[in-house]
Amino acid sequence: MKNIIYILLLLLFGTENISAQQTPAKPQTEAITITGATAHIGNGQVIQNSMIIFENGKITNIGTNGSVSAKGIIIDASGKHIYPGFIAPNSTLGLVEIGAVRATDDDSEIGGFNPHIRSIIAYNAESKIVESMRPNGVLIAQTTPRGGWISGSSSIVQLDAWNWEDAALKTDDGIHINWPNLFTQGRWWLGEDPGYKPNKKYKEQVTALNDFIHQAKATIKSDLSTENLPHLSMKKIFDGSLTLFVHVSPEKAILDVLGFVKEQGIKKVVLVNADEAYKVVNQLKQQNIPVLLTRTHSIPNYEDDDYDLPYKNAKLLMDAGVLVGLENSGQMERANARNLPFQAGTVAAHGLDKEKALQLITGNTSKILGIDDMVGTLEVGKDATLFISLGDALDMRTNQLDRAFIQGRDISLESHQTKLWKRYSAKYDK
Repeated sequence: MKNIIYILLLLLFGTENISAQQTPAKPQTEAITITGATAHIGNGQVIQNSMIIFENGKITNIGTNGSVSAKGIIIDASGKHIYPGFIAPNSTLGLVEIGAVRATDDDSEIGGFNPHIRSIIAYNAESKIVESMRPNGVLIAQTTPRGGWISGSSSIVQLDAWNWEDAALKTDDGIHINWPNLFTQGRWWLGEDPGYKPNKKYKEQVTALNDFIHQAKATIKSDLSTENLPHLSMKKIFDGSLTLFVHVSPEKAILDVLGFVKEQGIKKVVLVNADEAYKVVNQLKQQNIPVLLTRTHSIPNYEDDDYDLPYKNAKLLMDAGVLVGLENSGQMERANARNLPFQAGTVAAHGLDKEKALQLITGNTSKILGIDDMVGTLEVGKDATLFISLGDALDMRTNQLDRAFIQGRDISLESHQTKLWKRYSAKYDK
């Protein structure tokens, strides 16, 4: 009996030391006024010595300090900076917790054509990785499925919630297509010759995508539309209600995509990754197609690319008049999403104006995702999803958040990492 009690006490002690997900903040009940800070609006504008008031989760006033009377709780942010919450598009945040543990991996489904798959219902609002985004100002994400030719639909979430229903800002905002690769890498483990070589099945794979689209259109027009869920799920792509996100990189493939969407009459299209989009800017402008550009902190794809192409790629597109946002897919993409502001900072360090670089992860991205009526900039009527930083939020040395709010809720900035930092900082205070 004594042994059983001893074991139970040990278990109790152990569970008390497990670091749990932060409890979501309570709804805003009192007006909040932030005064004195430099406000970075997210559309290129800056207000020095600003005053921002928000009530019931919405911004009700923004201007210079003293322009109107303060309300409710007053936060003196003199010498600090205010930013709209950063947005991480094309992310698997909340869909995978530990890549090596299959039970926590829910970012893809079996099969090649899955437009009916909804990533939002697999979103884990209690992910520790999601929690670690907030201390760097990443407060919103587009949770996006992977795999197959058509992966499924993405949704937009705010990163402080009890469950996916609470988290959702916009459900099923678009469907994602992975365009066939022009080249293949020999899979030695399957007996294929190693090395990078042209994809001999490229045309066949593009034809298969076209055939699926044609079949979907035919099914939707027929009386059998309710009997084929994958086909029916494409309906809102054809009528322009949803955006088609096409994941594609090389110049030739991008041109093929532009021809494909024009032929199929698809109205709302966004290119994702699109490393070589800068080579076809005239065509992108002509068809009014924006780009979610691949991770800034990467190396060039080809030997004859400029060594700094990933750093200046966004500027090349913006200077040409293309609407651009930054995304972070790739290796360790979920953990690395917290570095999104520093990727924008790298673009600024390579020639783009700092406030325009900020737009790459705020105002521009909100427009591309179709949520600019709610978030992305600090404007009256929009959600009070914002944060106060002690310094420049695009600089990893000075991105130190003081307070953060999602829909007016004063959220926690604690995470597993911050707890460990505080724990081991104490070790050297002795």
